[in-house]
Amino acid sequence: MTGEEGEQPSPPGRSAPYDAMSVDEIEAAHVVAAPRLDGRITLREYDPRWPDVFEREAARIRECLGHVDHRIEHVGSTSVPDLPAKPVVDMLLIVPDPADEGSYAPALATLGFELVIREPDWYEHRMLRKHALDPSADTANLHVLSTGCPEAERMLLFRDRLREHRGDRELYADTKRTLSRQTWEYVQNYADAKSEVVAGIMARADRERRARLER
Repeated sequence: MTGEEGEQPSPPGRSAPYDAMSVDEIEAAHVVAAPRLDGRITLREYDPRWPDVFEREAARIRECLGHVDHRIEHVGSTSVPDLPAKPVVDMLLIVPDPADEGSYAPALATLGFELVIREPDWYEHRMLRKHALDPSADTANLHVLSTGCPEAERMLLFRDRLREHRGDRELYADTKRTLSRQTWEYVQNYADAKSEVVAGIMARADRERRARLER
């Protein structure tokens, strides 16, 4: 997945540790030109206003998508208390068919969300972006995936693992802070650099989930 400006792990379909996306892959996923960073990542300490920003945007989305069967979740680092993050509120919108852009994109455009990423070969993932949200958050990234999509479940499992396990949360926070001191061509390069740590966290989360199911 293209995690431009977001805090999502790289796709599980790549080899482990996950292969980094090439420049061609990054650019091909973008509906508009892929924004270059050519600098460092700016992290902020956790801001308790971030869940409020999510709830406000989610309420607007629910209202304008009343004609579509959907679910919306707060994901990414701004959804995890005590975790530093870029001021980007990541949201997950689950719909029956992300490829049916006409069923949701025009309605979301009235709220200021612009379609910026289209990945038909990767779970039909789409991403829309809204700018100038709130003093605490510059941007919202709205990831669109389908009902029952493995990546949607993975995003939620990763979020819940970080919320519930202090050790993994601190490991991820330390990784983010260390990588934020480096210079990156694209934000996706920074996201890809976290992949090995993410893979370890996800493996522990999956083992624990399986153990619970076997009880």
